Amino acid sequence: MLMQVTTQTFVHSLSIYLKDSNAYGNTYFARYFEWQGICREKWFFECVSRDMLQKEGVFITKHAQQDYLQETFPFQEVSCELNAYDVKKCSFWLEFRFYADGRPVSVGRQQIVFANHARQITALPEAVIARIRQYVK
Repeated sequence: MLMQVTTQTFVHSLSIYLKDSNAYGNTYFARYFEWQGICREKWFFECVSRDMLQKEGVFITKHAQQDYLQETFPFQEVSCELNAYDVKKCSFWLEFRFYADGRPVSVGRQQIVFANHARQITALPEAVIARIRQYVK
């Protein structure tokens, strides 16, 4: 009998404020990169490792990208869904899907590499890889 593994999706909600928008009232594109970081840190803290693996090493963002699909405006609520993919011994990718009013407004991705304190790429602890894989979609 095969056991089915359930994939989890991490969801984090954000509010857009006037400070997040330009003179035309639409959200600054740079905010989505900030929100990627906020969502990534909250996911890692809540779901992977509360100490952020500070004793073992550091996380380095090797690649980051954000594609904009639709404008957002102040006082809208934005929901970010996060999943992992291409999990390897020393790195993994994260996908960020942003929604407002139930519609996709942006999608982004990051490649994260783990390194020791001397900034040399090193293997993630096996227990951490197992937790990250729970979010592979």
